[in-house]
Amino acid sequence: MTYDGPHVTEILLESDSLDGFLDGLSEFALARTPAADACGITLSREGRHLTVASSGHGARELDEKQYGLNDGPCLQSLRQGEEIMVTDTLGEERWGPYPTHAMANGTRSSLSMPIAAHTHTAGALNLYFSKPDGFADADLALLRSLAAQATGAIALAQRIADAQEFANDLETALRSRAVIDQAIGIIMGQRRCDAEEAFTFLRSASQHRNIKLRDLCAELVAGIGGRPPKEDRLRPRP
Repeated sequence: MTYDGPHVTEILLESDSLDGFLDGLSEFALARTPAADACGITLSREGRHLTVASSGHGARELDEKQYGLNDGPCLQSLRQGEEIMVTDTLGEERWGPYPTHAMANGTRSSLSMPIAAHTHTAGALNLYFSKPDGFADADLALLRSLAAQATGAIALAQRIADAQEFANDLETALRSRAVIDQAIGIIMGQRRCDAEEAFTFLRSASQHRNIKLRDLCAELVAGIGGRPPKEDRLRPRP
């Protein structure tokens, strides 16, 4: 079996969200690993583990068992950034009671591959098999590529989220600046002073009253205009 890149690209192009992409990725991994019964994708954020995508039967339950124990091949893979192979849960001595639980649920072997290793959103791609050494014929090059694709998608999603947060902060700052500028103009007219003196007056007033400068300015503008400043005017017209 060989890696067929365009199929993965199609998953990305057809997805309108990170969740959709990861769902498609887990389905693709399961379809391209016929011996597997289930596939799950785990992500960890600030110490909280979550199965964000799963295909087949049983992956989510096996993942969540590991979360409850805070131990297992999936968690070891995402924490250490390495592939973890379980050849046979019968006789497996790692991870406490987990192997016995997995075997009782019909899983005899598994394969976990790290996603976004050593980042704030580390994870793992997990495949579960009902027979020992089920991954013996798996296309490891393909699965590694899928894990890398997930890593790239998560990194891109994080950058987009960071950019959106910055844009929101910038919009808030611009709105605040506009209200402050309106208040400065009002004080300049009332006190017959320049902009610097007006700003100093407003800042002193906010400190004296122990309220934020922006809130003080909004109150002043509302008092003069009879209503709060319309912040939506700051948004560019379509």
